[in-house]
Amino acid sequence: MLGLSIPQTIAISILPLLFAIVLHEVAHGWVAKLLGDPTAKMMGRLTLNPIKHIDPIGTLLVPLLLLMLGGFIFGWAKPVPVTWENLKKPKRDMALVAVAGPAANLIMALCWALVAKIGLSLGADMAWLATPLALMGIVGVTFNLILMVLNLLPILPLDGGRIVESLLPGRLSYTFAKLEPYGFMVLLVLLVSGLLTSVLGAPVQFFEQVIFKVFNL
Repeated sequence: MLGLSIPQTIAISILPLLFAIVLHEVAHGWVAKLLGDPTAKMMGRLTLNPIKHIDPIGTLLVPLLLLMLGGFIFGWAKPVPVTWENLKKPKRDMALVAVAGPAANLIMALCWALVAKIGLSLGADMAWLATPLALMGIVGVTFNLILMVLNLLPILPLDGGRIVESLLPGRLSYTFAKLEPYGFMVLLVLLVSGLLTSVLGAPVQFFEQVIFKVFNL
């Protein structure tokens, strides 16, 4: 990544990755709370403390393996619990809760672009700070866009699948929901076959180009 060694890549990636994953889940819980479900708050999940959200496989093992293998790097945290019966309008509100995660990633991508811009604007005499900021910002943009696009795929239990499930009428929604046990298997096949990179590549690159152009990176 960016011509860096693995230790260097880990050093500049750990904060963007943790923020991307943690804030994604916090956004779900925060919107659920606004819509009437306090489950996430009651379980202590509306916090930026990564320890509350870390999944040993999704937050640590998978990103590290993908980092060593090259290509797209992504991960996940422990899902924030949502009790749909508590929501004011469950079918509509579950879609809004699902959208909150990818929306948070888009906002974070913009924030990291600003970090990169600040790093690039610093003079050469501050290279010790400018270079890490610029690299960390670029990585943050990419990580968040990957998570945004990945989670919008119409596959359960991803957010895109939740949105589709909420938008479909009753019988179709119920039939679609029954596919959830196979979702992880589908993602695994896409990942191992390399198709996941192809699926995510074009939209991620599109959003990257737009953001980089807006911030003149």
